[in-house]
Amino acid sequence: MQLILGSGVIIILAIVALSLFLHFVPLGLWISAISAGAHVGIVNLVGMRLRRVSPTQIVLPLIKANKAGLDVNTDQLEAHYLAGGNVDKVIDALIAAHRAQISLTLQRAFAIDLAGRNVLEAVQMSVNPKVIETPAISAVAKNGIELKVKARVTVRANIDRLVGGAGEATIIARVGEGIVTSVGSKGSHMEVLENPDHISRTVLEKGLDASTAFEILSIDIADVDVGRNIGAHLLTEQAEADKRIAQAKAEERRAMAVAKEQEMKAHTQEMQARVVEAQAEVPQALAAALRDGKLGVMDYYNMNNIIADTQMRSNIAGTPSTNGEFPPSGK
Repeated sequence: MQLILGSGVIIILAIVALSLFLHFVPLGLWISAISAGAHVGIVNLVGMRLRRVSPTQIVLPLIKANKAGLDVNTDQLEAHYLAGGNVDKVIDALIAAHRAQISLTLQRAFAIDLAGRNVLEAVQMSVNPKVIETPAISAVAKNGIELKVKARVTVRANIDRLVGGAGEATIIARVGEGIVTSVGSKGSHMEVLENPDHISRTVLEKGLDASTAFEILSIDIADVDVGRNIGAHLLTEQAEADKRIAQAKAEERRAMAVAKEQEMKAHTQEMQARVVEAQAEVPQALAAALRDGKLGVMDYYNMNNIIADTQMRSNIAGTPSTNGEFPPSGK
């Protein structure tokens, strides 16, 4: 019984040891590498495990590179893997560049991949150019008519400028700026409609692909639509603004006139109050003059006759009555 238990323990330990050995020493991967002519030692595979490097992601790309005739070793691939790069994509890009006879070194491919760009897509775009379609770009000719222009930009990846070069957004922005400048230099929108390819030639001559990751092959005008009459719209808005300014100034003058009128009315009311106050003192002054002997009775009667005659003349002339009082001076 003890012999059977001891044999079972030995078998279990052997299985565990074999599992650990196969984990650290991927024999199947090593055999695949040897059969493909890629020289990878067992010790090197164990070292990859210890360095936390996946042997599959190193050996399989190495086999592809070896079959394609590329001079690549495991140390280079391990360094790129540890730096956070995609080893398999880099090898695919190198193979594609080699087949297309595009100059692409291993170190440049590593740099492009670590820069965050898709190196395989860049190589494919170098072989098969990409068409970038711009959105509708609004431009205004000198006569004030708006044109909405759509363009198709054919670009090819520039391998030498992929690291540090601007992307598609910059190409679209520069093409849009060139279209706006080209249309704006035309005296009439009809010139653009008659010869739209002049825009593409003018924009292409500006060298818009400088400092970008692409090389512009052609710029084709896909569509030109006539938009609003911007010039007339601006003139209308200017006239409306001038009208509002004039109305504001007129309202200001009216308010000043109303204030002046109110001021004159207040002044007139004040003067009338003084006249009434002065007229109220006339009987007292006459009484004092009669009492002091400064005014005789005949003088008083003569004065009343003059007042009555003045009122009669005023009534005949149609002027307001003074109610038996002295008329204002000058009347």
